[in-house]
Amino acid sequence: MCNLIVYIDIFIPTLADMAGNGNTDGEFSFSAAAARDALPRITTEKGAKSTTSSDVCHDDTASRGNFQTIDQLHSLQKKRSAPTTPLKEGGGVVMGTSGPTTPVSGESMLQSVSASLASLTRETGPKVIRGDPTSAAKVAHVPQTPTSVPAADVSDSSLKFTHVLHNLSPAELYEQAIKYEKGSFVTSTGALATLSGAKTGRSPKDKRVVKDETTASELWWGKGSPNIEMDEQSFLVNRERAVDYLNSLDKVFVNDQYLNWDPENKIKVRIVSARAYHSLFMHNMCIRPTPEELENFGTPDFTIYNAGKFPCNRFTHYMTSSTSVDINLGRREMVILGTQYAGEMKKGLFGVMHYLMPKRKILSLHSGCNMGKDGDVALFFGLSGTGKTTLSTDHNRYLIGDDEHCWSESGVSNIEGGCYAKCIDLSREKEPDIWNAIKFGTVLENVVFDEHTREVDYTDKSVTENTRAAYPIEYIPNSKIPCVGPHPKNVILLACDAFGVLPPVSKLDLAQTMYHFISGYTALVSLLSSSKTQLNKTFRLMRNESMVAGTEEGVKEPRATFSACFGAAFIMLHPTKYAAMLAEKMQAQGATGWLVNTGWSGGSYGSGSRIKLAYTRKIIDAIHSGSLLNATYQKTEIFGLEIPNEVEGVPSEILEPMNAWEDKVAYKDTLLKLAGLFRNNFETFTSHKIGEDGKLTEEILAAGPNF
Repeated sequence: MCNLIVYIDIFIPTLADMAGNGNTDGEFSFSAAAARDALPRITTEKGAKSTTSSDVCHDDTASRGNFQTIDQLHSLQKKRSAPTTPLKEGGGVVMGTSGPTTPVSGESMLQSVSASLASLTRETGPKVIRGDPTSAAKVAHVPQTPTSVPAADVSDSSLKFTHVLHNLSPAELYEQAIKYEKGSFVTSTGALATLSGAKTGRSPKDKRVVKDETTASELWWGKGSPNIEMDEQSFLVNRERAVDYLNSLDKVFVNDQYLNWDPENKIKVRIVSARAYHSLFMHNMCIRPTPEELENFGTPDFTIYNAGKFPCNRFTHYMTSSTSVDINLGRREMVILGTQYAGEMKKGLFGVMHYLMPKRKILSLHSGCNMGKDGDVALFFGLSGTGKTTLSTDHNRYLIGDDEHCWSESGVSNIEGGCYAKCIDLSREKEPDIWNAIKFGTVLENVVFDEHTREVDYTDKSVTENTRAAYPIEYIPNSKIPCVGPHPKNVILLACDAFGVLPPVSKLDLAQTMYHFISGYTALVSLLSSSKTQLNKTFRLMRNESMVAGTEEGVKEPRATFSACFGAAFIMLHPTKYAAMLAEKMQAQGATGWLVNTGWSGGSYGSGSRIKLAYTRKIIDAIHSGSLLNATYQKTEIFGLEIPNEVEGVPSEILEPMNAWEDKVAYKDTLLKLAGLFRNNFETFTSHKIGEDGKLTEEILAAGPNF
């Protein structure tokens, strides 16, 4: 403790007095010669001991940093860095960034963003500035260049400054969301919970694709196609509306990122959005550039204008509502109006990849993908509820990706940099990897949580059944970084057959693989009640393997669902073109096709029982190990599927579906019914010939049910 002596008559030195002392080393001394009275001067030196105490009274302040104002002091608190995608080989989590870096090349990036935001009435967009408009210090240092007198057709937006928040880190986006976006909260595990507004899912009926001279002949149009046409002029009207809305804002979020982990075929994408939620979502779902890549990013290959907070004009030609999701492949642009659901961006870009990649002779696939420790790769195709995510996530294998992939001459690669997982009824016991991935940096869409503890209730569907989590793929412990692998050895087509007539596993020849790939079959359940809540309840019942099907009130019968290439909503070309590419690659690499039924056995939904997940896992293990290739097979009637006589760990009586049915007549009737549904569905594709002579089309048709 320092002893202080207080004098009534105190000496106050002037600046000249202090300067005259020549003190430059942090110590101070008052000279007796400078005194105005006879009181002795106090001299304090570091290390000197008080005459009345053993305590030391000294100044331990360190040398001050280079700042002159409070704002400059605060600016030193944060190091400059850029978010990156980890580039570590092999499995495991790689966290963090590459460390402090120099700022990204500012002028070229700002000019590039300005060009992206250019309206049809002007060659450049608004004057764009780095940083948050709430920071007065940043704004004050922006050079104000004189502006020429605008032409009559130039919008005032080109005269204003728009702040660009470019590739912000998750922490910065958290701050923006919590401060400015109502409904944004940090959950107990550190994830960012947010709301997508009135739209809690995609709006496929409001999706439009520009039909021009090129796309008219290249894309799949007409019956069964997801591509609903619009003309160039209507697109430009919507684009102008979106760009003008974004230009009217004080700030916009800009993400410059990549698609496709294949370094030779990656696509540069730019996402311009109005919400931090959208920016963080795409930060997680796209591949994050390194600081060096970001500095040299240049002009993007494709640009999204997400003005989802603003509606489209319902009186614009081709519009049917206030929502519109428009893709112009010629301009390489996508416009979003009237929906804030972030999944529109993810799936919109997936559709673009379905167009761009086949032009490079690369097959784009809606599939899961994993790799064994020996380098054997498997692709998993399946619609919702078939177990694609569950079966492709295997702790004994590396996860390459859970949803979108490319198959090129060098092997497979993940298109995305993250995962988009369903959260309804999520539990630590059933999905530990997804549960543990919901932490800082993860976006939680439309979940409900306790207002005090912020603990999420994943069973609560008050907002929507379609609750989701978007997180970087490195949050999964056994993910393979980079997300690439060699050519697949196995192509697994999953079907949840609620009719109960397909075998648990069957080996497919090439033509059969193409037939079932184009068909994209699974089965839902029709209800006497049309209530959506009742339907969702039944889906949850179906996912519970311990429940005996048929105990749910209101169940009527199974209903076949077909989605071409297991992702009809996203494909651009005719399904047979993707199927032909798949067959070509499988044949060249010697890959084997498999049809795996994760649905019912011993009867349809309502009388049979769900095939146990443990049995399905044994089947998948046998496919991975190669032991199923050495099994003996028999062929089924009608569908002509080859089924193994024995699979280790699986009861042999369920391998042949008819043996598991007590009522053989009912089995035959149900089998014929399903075969008829397959045939009727495939009539959509019979008019499209593959190859010059169309022989391959005939082979595919012959691979279907024969009755």
